[in-house]
Amino acid sequence: MKTFIILKGKRAIQEQREDYMRKETSNWWTQAGRDLISAKNALRSKDYYMVAFLCQQAVEKSLKALILHTKREFYPSHSLIYLGKSVGIPDTFHSFLRELTPQYTISRYPNAAGEVPSELYDKEIVSDYLRKSEEVLQWIEKQLKLSENSLEE
Repeated sequence: MKTFIILKGKRAIQEQREDYMRKETSNWWTQAGRDLISAKNALRSKDYYMVAFLCQQAVEKSLKALILHTKREFYPSHSLIYLGKSVGIPDTFHSFLRELTPQYTISRYPNAAGEVPSELYDKEIVSDYLRKSEEVLQWIEKQLKLSENSLEE
């Protein structure tokens, strides 16, 4: 339980409520943000395979944060479309989630795509991954805030 100062009419009162974002949720969300920052740094250093991997990780971790926050359970899947559908992500993100999911392995293992991961990607491809990943994280952040507001009402 956590003490919140909230407004009721014109009065400020203290109320004890469950913290809107549990520590575990916060940890997943924070790491998702750091992965996205690292993806941007990898783009600058032209480590394009790392951009692909880190975008996949940022989206996966942010979806898991939202699942933990809204459903209070952990989904051990790496399937972004499965995770996304479980929290009602808009259909407009579905094709991107399907495209990004296999980057979890393709970007790291030569036998996953039959080529060296560091030679598979170019700036155009991963810049698109980065832009779309940012859009997904922005949507998730809105959902976390909406959920926070509903807990505080």
